[in-house]
Amino acid sequence: MGTASDSISHTQKVDQLFGAIAARYDLVNDIQSLGLHRVWKRRVVVLANFNEGETGLDLCCGTGDIAIGLAKRGGALVGMDLNRPMLQQAAARLAKRGEQRVNLAQANAMQLPLGNHSLDLVTIGYGLRNLANMDDGLREITRVLKPGGRLLILDFGKPKNRIIRSVYFLYLAVMLPVFGWLCCGNASAYAYILDSLKKYSAQKGVTSVLRSTGYKSVKVIEIMAGAMSIHIAIK
Repeated sequence: MGTASDSISHTQKVDQLFGAIAARYDLVNDIQSLGLHRVWKRRVVVLANFNEGETGLDLCCGTGDIAIGLAKRGGALVGMDLNRPMLQQAAARLAKRGEQRVNLAQANAMQLPLGNHSLDLVTIGYGLRNLANMDDGLREITRVLKPGGRLLILDFGKPKNRIIRSVYFLYLAVMLPVFGWLCCGNASAYAYILDSLKKYSAQKGVTSVLRSTGYKSVKVIEIMAGAMSIHIAIK
């Protein structure tokens, strides 16, 4: 079990890492996934079924892809991220679209500045894996969700097939740092993806924690043979 200082150190490291690549974050994501990350995020938006009169949070919102999609469907939405440069990118995109239905806020996902049982929906895309403690982070998300509230998690996964997993991990190990170096001058930021994925409990582990946290329904949608996954949990 990590100490409080370990948690702070990890959070600072991740914050610095994303701050360094924020300006080119969308470009690299488009290149490394051939634009498919946008398709997967749109799928999250559809599955979220966010409606007028509901309150929602896009946690670890980054440059705002999911938040922008949800805003088009109505409801009161907050896009929240720890990293200020990422929020600045999100704010610029919202302003360019004239989108005023998303409120942006800077906060640590481990200590959400929100009341108990205050949200109908929480989405988190490519953020859970980066938290200092996944279990504690999920408990904090659960705290702010209303009974019957929905949590959708999009993140990298671990393919069950060993051959597919080996090829996938090789791609992450070799090509992502290359893209990071070419586009951002920062290979280490993208080498971090595989490092964090190896430590991430992925499909089975996240499902187990969600169930033990008290969600009455947990469903996993695997994408590209499990290279990506979407968890849908109902509190």
